[in-house]
Amino acid sequence: MATRLGLTVLIQDLTTAKPAVTRAESGRCRGGASRHDQNHHKIWGDIMVETSRRQWLAGGLAAAGSALAGPALGQAFPFKPNQRYPDPSVEILDPSFGKYRIYSSTIEQLGSGMRWAEGPVYFPEGRYVLVSDIPNNRIMKYDEVKNSFTVFRDNANFANGNTRDRQGRLITCEHSVTRRVTRTEKNGKITVLADRFEGKRLNAPNDVVVKSDDTIWFTDPLFGINGEWEGSRAKSEQATTNVYRIGTDGKLTAVVTDLLNPNGLAFSPDEKKLYVVEWRGTPNRSIWSFDIDAQGKASNKTKVVDAADFGALDGFRVDRDGNLWCGYGSNGALNTEPVETGGRKVFGLRGKPEDLDGVMVFSPAGKPLAFIRLPERCANLCFGGPKGNRLYMASSHSLYALYVEAHGAV
Repeated sequence: MATRLGLTVLIQDLTTAKPAVTRAESGRCRGGASRHDQNHHKIWGDIMVETSRRQWLAGGLAAAGSALAGPALGQAFPFKPNQRYPDPSVEILDPSFGKYRIYSSTIEQLGSGMRWAEGPVYFPEGRYVLVSDIPNNRIMKYDEVKNSFTVFRDNANFANGNTRDRQGRLITCEHSVTRRVTRTEKNGKITVLADRFEGKRLNAPNDVVVKSDDTIWFTDPLFGINGEWEGSRAKSEQATTNVYRIGTDGKLTAVVTDLLNPNGLAFSPDEKKLYVVEWRGTPNRSIWSFDIDAQGKASNKTKVVDAADFGALDGFRVDRDGNLWCGYGSNGALNTEPVETGGRKVFGLRGKPEDLDGVMVFSPAGKPLAFIRLPERCANLCFGGPKGNRLYMASSHSLYALYVEAHGAV
């Protein structure tokens, strides 16, 4: 029997009623057969098919996914991990990054089937990651212990960025329809933290972080109200696209007002600097830093990273040494002149996705240190795992992970 439990279609073993493994676990099964692998099962009702678990996972997963495909599922993609160490997908651009690479760690795909993965956040108490699947209007959950990928919340108001506050509660940017920032209490109740500024509705809250003083900072670009793919088209009521701060008293303050569609944001380890991605930067997407004083005011705007290679800077995190681990990929910019292709004149991309999709790591000064190559564009990421050194990467249709010798700062 097949059931739509998560982004990859999870298959139940009819004999044992045990949930089937996710992609990462099935990848491990290929290395050798256990006694259970060698048992044969009767599946698909009256159709008697003898197959091992490995054969079923290899062929049955795709068939079941096709049979159950519907509006709530996106496409799932196979992934072949690198067999050799070190993983050639981890490209060192500066020798100083060598200390962060684990020689015997490779990229893993934990699940696939999302339409646009965003906003991963790790909860150490339960050892799970939440990740938004925006077009499908849901939040997914990857459980490290069970190695399962399931729906955490349906009808999630087109949730985008997520984070965890100091009390272990989920903070979410609902970037369309409701256009608000919420907190999920421990009892499951939803508390609205911000939905208006100066009496007017927010644009489309995008990404969010919580400072150690319990203030909440989020960006408010237009993406969630620009079209029908990630929500519903709506008119902006704000004159600018801002970075906001929610004080511990609940007061909402516009901290940065001069960026065009601010996107990802993160604090330096000492929290004296705030980094913000400007999606509509001129001429390229950029990361800016701002000095933040004790009252939460921003000053000394400085460009740290300029994506001159037509890369799409998006969500990012800062490690304890101050390095910026950034979701990356093609920004979709077209060449100015078409190229003859199959009898047609086609305007190709200026930056090739296959050369840009992944994670770029920059020093605090903006120097490129490494590139983690992925088969899909990475929109956002977070650190997690039992020791805080597992990098979770929300990448288009899939969630990937890589163990590194780095830990998230804030």
